[in-house]
Amino acid sequence: MHRLWRREQVKMTKARRDGLYFFLLGGLMFVLLGVAMEKNSDVPMQDFRVVYYPARCLIQHCDPYNESEVLRVYRAEEVYRSSDTANMLQYVSRYIYLPSLFSFTVPFAMLPWQPAYMLWMALTMGSLILASFLIWSVGADHSPVVSGILIGFLLANSEVLIILCNSAGIAVSLCVVGVWCFLRERFVPVGILCFAMSLAIKPQDAGLVWLYFLLAGGVFRKRALQTVLATVALSLPGLLLVWHASPHWIQEWHANLSKFSAHGGLTDPGPASANGYGLSMLTNLQTIFSFFRDDSRFYNFATYIVCAPLLLVWAFVALRSRPSPTRAWLAVAAITALSALPVYHRLNDAKLLLLTVPACALLWSEGGLVRWLALVVNSAGFVLTGDIPWTIALGLIRNLHLSTVGFSGQVLRAALVLPTPLILLVMGIFYLWVYVSRSSVSAAAVESGSPV
Repeated sequence: MHRLWRREQVKMTKARRDGLYFFLLGGLMFVLLGVAMEKNSDVPMQDFRVVYYPARCLIQHCDPYNESEVLRVYRAEEVYRSSDTANMLQYVSRYIYLPSLFSFTVPFAMLPWQPAYMLWMALTMGSLILASFLIWSVGADHSPVVSGILIGFLLANSEVLIILCNSAGIAVSLCVVGVWCFLRERFVPVGILCFAMSLAIKPQDAGLVWLYFLLAGGVFRKRALQTVLATVALSLPGLLLVWHASPHWIQEWHANLSKFSAHGGLTDPGPASANGYGLSMLTNLQTIFSFFRDDSRFYNFATYIVCAPLLLVWAFVALRSRPSPTRAWLAVAAITALSALPVYHRLNDAKLLLLTVPACALLWSEGGLVRWLALVVNSAGFVLTGDIPWTIALGLIRNLHLSTVGFSGQVLRAALVLPTPLILLVMGIFYLWVYVSRSSVSAAAVESGSPV
């Protein structure tokens, strides 16, 4: 018996070591390829400019939501180039984030451009690797190799986060760290702070994940309420600064959003979008429905019709079922995929799928048909939201010189638009189905007096 136990211990140790190797390989590719590609990019740190220069405008006591004032600050800086396109200038000068982000970006804006973006890049890389390791440590309790392969693949396909330095890299990572702290019941104050910063930076990424903890009740609800208080405390300095510099910021913010979401704008989900495809593609369901009818009233309504029942079922089960580690990770996996569908999200935000790995590893360890469904669904999700697969696909399309008009143009657009939102929908439905099934079994066991 002792020998058998030792053999199993060695086997598990080897499996964890192999899984760790896959994770480290993915992390190494993420850093090396990301830094190399950033150095050769035509628009390096593009998304960091979007948050850096409005914050720099704010500390110079001008209006960060006023396009002309931000543009004046940008043009006075060393990073400005006369070759910048009109789209680039609009992208940098039309600020669309909430004032809460300034509490996080103003300290960076106090630094010159060079050290500021180096620090931001280091924080992006470091936070994502840390978050990935924490999630691997959870998945490794069940399936270390599967967890290592999935997470390593996600990291190896996240180079655009380094190239553009979108704030999603930090927001997603902080959200993941917060979830890990809450569900593992370790470093809870750190988890509250990380979750609060994530909500302040990008509430559309972390908001529905936070909602699970509010609905789950018990100590989870307490953590959710503490997170709200921390978010308010963190956001207040930025809000006060903005209100002093721009008393009418709400109207200006809404105007900037309207300009970007207008027909042909940078956030327009329709076929005329200026930046809806490629490595910064939109992932929300509006992009699919706009394929059939380019009318915001139609594609928004159709998206809500699809998403509302799924979100309501998820919320009902989260509210009524007793939380457990297994069901909690299944609930988080379901809402992680579903949260990207109803409102504006891009491929960078899809790195939040990192939170689906523990659920996939758990299902894989249980065997049966569900293990294969989980692996296939997760693998497809990670491939279709990965940077390298889309880089290869876009390169092939350019080399084939396919027509963008007529029937071939429709086929090409479908190939670019449909896969990512559809796989996110499939992932959300799959994990929601498993979550509902497990919660129903648990409820039946409680009613019969059987142990859960």
